[in-house]
Amino acid sequence: MSEKFEQRLSVFKTYKLYVGGKFPRSESGRVYEVTDSKGKWLANAPLSSRKDARDAVVAARKAFGGWSGATAYNRGQILYRIAEMLEGRREQFVREIGEAEGLSKSKAGAVVDAAIDRWVWYAGWTDKIGQIVGGANPVAGPFFNLSTPEPTGVVTVVAPQDSSFLGLISVVAPVIATGNTVVVIASEKSPLPALSLGEVLATSDLPGGVVNILSGKAAEMGPHLASHQDVNAIDLAGADVALAKELEIAAADNLKRVLRPQPVDDWNADPGTSRMTAFLETKTVWHPTGSLGAGGSSY
Repeated sequence: MSEKFEQRLSVFKTYKLYVGGKFPRSESGRVYEVTDSKGKWLANAPLSSRKDARDAVVAARKAFGGWSGATAYNRGQILYRIAEMLEGRREQFVREIGEAEGLSKSKAGAVVDAAIDRWVWYAGWTDKIGQIVGGANPVAGPFFNLSTPEPTGVVTVVAPQDSSFLGLISVVAPVIATGNTVVVIASEKSPLPALSLGEVLATSDLPGGVVNILSGKAAEMGPHLASHQDVNAIDLAGADVALAKELEIAAADNLKRVLRPQPVDDWNADPGTSRMTAFLETKTVWHPTGSLGAGGSSY
């Protein structure tokens, strides 16, 4: 005789950090409550510690050599693969963003579609950015003089607070498209879309450590990352005025590149290339051309 079960227990999702391609809990064991726009409990998110931040920097540095050394075409293919997987999990992100930002299903769907399109847009730039920021320089003398862009290194990103997914994609994708690795401090009040993004990245072709996602308080982790000697740059997109000033001062200790908070009225607007070029260095190489024949002509 079969039994009829009228009710079943819900299986609540356990959100974890994404560091080095793995999903650790916070080293401190701490969590904090995440609520929707109406104050209803959604989940417990890890409250990252300074130790978690240090682990993320170690993972990012370890991954930098392989990621920066990959061909631009290969990076573009990997980023496009991530967009494919985001498309496959569209409904999950629509639900999470709708709850986080208080949007209707249709509006949340539009945000997710824009975020996926933004990711594809940056995927297409990986093998083209060098053509607009590098090239041959005219010099007086028998030399080739060539300038080429190179990634800065490990970048810390304070993600936007109010745009938990489109804003997040808009600040993370340009950093890794150009060969950098990144440590992301997700939106404190709406971290769940960012933590779910980690699940997408883990099952894509992106090497572990290229993107590391922390949830918790930017005011707690930010100063440590800004002063960390193995972090090369910081994007203060989601920092308020007081925190941005504190982090910029801390970043001066090892001359980090700092991208100050930029007022963004609409994350849907054309992003341009500024967030890619913000974390690129320029390498210039001189090479003698040599002389041909008695007339001294050069090639």
